[in-house]
Amino acid sequence: MILRQIAAVIRLEMTKTFLSRRGIWTYLLALAPVLIFLGHSFDEIGNMQQRAEWAAARKVETADLRSITRGMSLVDVEVAVGEPHAKSVRRGNARVAVYQYTDGSNVFRFVFVNEVVTNVSVEERDTLAADSLIFATVFQFFYLRLAVFFGCVGVFTNLFRGELVQKSLHFYLLTPMRREVLMIGKYLAGLIATTVIFCTSTMLQILALGWHVDPTDLSTFLAGGGWGQIAAYVGVTAAACVGYGSVFLTAGLLFKNPIMPAAFVLAWEGANIFLPSTLKHISVIFYLQSLCPVVAPPEADIPRLLRYLITSAEPASVPVALLGLSGVTAAVLFLAGRLARRLEINYSAD
Repeated sequence: MILRQIAAVIRLEMTKTFLSRRGIWTYLLALAPVLIFLGHSFDEIGNMQQRAEWAAARKVETADLRSITRGMSLVDVEVAVGEPHAKSVRRGNARVAVYQYTDGSNVFRFVFVNEVVTNVSVEERDTLAADSLIFATVFQFFYLRLAVFFGCVGVFTNLFRGELVQKSLHFYLLTPMRREVLMIGKYLAGLIATTVIFCTSTMLQILALGWHVDPTDLSTFLAGGGWGQIAAYVGVTAAACVGYGSVFLTAGLLFKNPIMPAAFVLAWEGANIFLPSTLKHISVIFYLQSLCPVVAPPEADIPRLLRYLITSAEPASVPVALLGLSGVTAAVLFLAGRLARRLEINYSAD
């Protein structure tokens, strides 16, 4: 009987979630990083094609390009590596020229001021190792903390609060169903919906990022543990929906306006890298990052003063992280069950 009631609630709530306006915003949040990685792949494909065309016209040896140093004259550079594959010149108080060369894989840029090399830079070919770090950084600092976070805010806080605003919750409460059962059904509906949306997005992100990778390199990566990394990222995404979903379902029961608790949780999760080791464990993001297969370094553009405030804590092992996340979720859902049992409808007050 209870299972049938839960199943009925899940069917109804999932239909409303997938077809509602907040469902559309959830799709957009999930789609944003896919577009970012797809743009990166298209950009890299264009770069590879350009380098191949330059190298086909005239290939320059890598050793010769690396022999160019600051202080060399324009004439010496042209003698060593020949005419550039591309160049730009700007005249003003000083004659500034930028020469670009390629060895077929990397792009070397030499900046000349008054025909003397003042800067040497190398744009190396994109690698799977670099892409893995890019994905880990975007996944942990953008996708989990913002996209999945706000997706769960939109879906789970409205499971009860949205019904109260629309004055339709009483239809559920008139049925012979325990309120704890209703809460579980709504939570599972939101969990299934967000897990399907965001886990699908995670897989599409990985596919988009790997679009430009050489098939041989990709096969080697997958055979060497790549499938395990992909499974781990999908699993972490699902775990994020589990943890954040329980928090915001409870917030929807506890607060009339869920914006303030969502802002508090966002600030707490965002400040996790600055918190003492003990307090780090009282957050969802700590356990999620512990489960990630690649550790993302702090963002490079963090001000130096804030870098001194960053505290380190040993990541939890996989069993401990799963146990900690499960414990937090169970405790929050227990509170949600108690709140649901005491729920009283007063549409005039809302």
